[in-house]
Amino acid sequence: MTAATLLRTVADSLLELDYETWAFGDSVAFEGMVSASAALGDPRYLAFAHGWIRSWATRAQPYRRLDCTAPGRAMVEVFRATGDSRILSAAVGLADYLLTRPRMESGIFATWEHSPLREPYGGTLDVRGAFLLADPPPGAFIDCLHFDPPFLSALGAETGEDRYTLAALDQATAYIGRLQQADGLFDHFELRGESGTFGPGWGRGQGWALLGLIDTVDATRGADSPERRELAAAALRLIRGMIALQLPDGTWSTDVRDAATGVEDSTSVFMALGFRRALEIGLVPEAERALVGESAHRARTAALAATDSRGRIGVSAAVMACTTPSHYANVPTGFVVPWGQGPLALLLAEENA
Repeated sequence: MTAATLLRTVADSLLELDYETWAFGDSVAFEGMVSASAALGDPRYLAFAHGWIRSWATRAQPYRRLDCTAPGRAMVEVFRATGDSRILSAAVGLADYLLTRPRMESGIFATWEHSPLREPYGGTLDVRGAFLLADPPPGAFIDCLHFDPPFLSALGAETGEDRYTLAALDQATAYIGRLQQADGLFDHFELRGESGTFGPGWGRGQGWALLGLIDTVDATRGADSPERRELAAAALRLIRGMIALQLPDGTWSTDVRDAATGVEDSTSVFMALGFRRALEIGLVPEAERALVGESAHRARTAALAATDSRGRIGVSAAVMACTTPSHYANVPTGFVVPWGQGPLALLLAEENA
């Protein structure tokens, strides 16, 4: 199968998936649609994204908390590709709403008023975990580093409104300060009133963090600010941390710090994509480019080995959130979902561009 044929097969699968308006994990698939159309010269994928976003724009208000998961960066890309001013207006309205949300003590916008905690897939809750599950407090989640900063920075670049760019940098640095650990990896979430953070070593979470950081650094390349430099440094720490934990076959464990927790194939896709973007925008020092490139190649090889002849890669289900670390290694796997197909389409599209 040629590279273009594989990309088309993966892109076709994006049109068959279930999406919500809006939900966690869908945004990367809409980005994949836009990129696939550009790479293949096939308007179908862009038209799907355009139509879906345009339909949402007709009923966008009143906004709701889950609108933070909307494919904001893809909205800006759809506007650039189509010139549809209604899409840009909808993106501006969404951004203005998102900037009004309450913040955590860390400065991160609270994702939820009541965080969606659950019983662990594996293991049991301790006493504190059970207490939190009974009445979950507000929380902020690493997934949203892939939503807010890339969207706001792209919108700032498109509109010339510095307030969006500044908010993007502010949010990304807050995520770094609260959730990035000494080895470069990010924990999954924080909860109001809790001194610690939760969900260590979640593989796909590292992917959300890496793309969020890199896309924001790229979108703000005209602003040589301390905050932007902090984002670049954090992304490089994450890349180094992940390379140190990559398995010999190019994959990563579900809990990347524990090789006994089985393989999560979506992590390979995210890392192959993120490492490639980091190299392209010049984030990686010259002395490390060969190492990062070789790691990206091994991750890409592993991801394609896990992709079947129909262009589908089976990955873990929606993780939700749990205060018990063993939860993450026991999430059901084998699902064909936007957070597997989307980054795979992006990886292939950017190679075919």
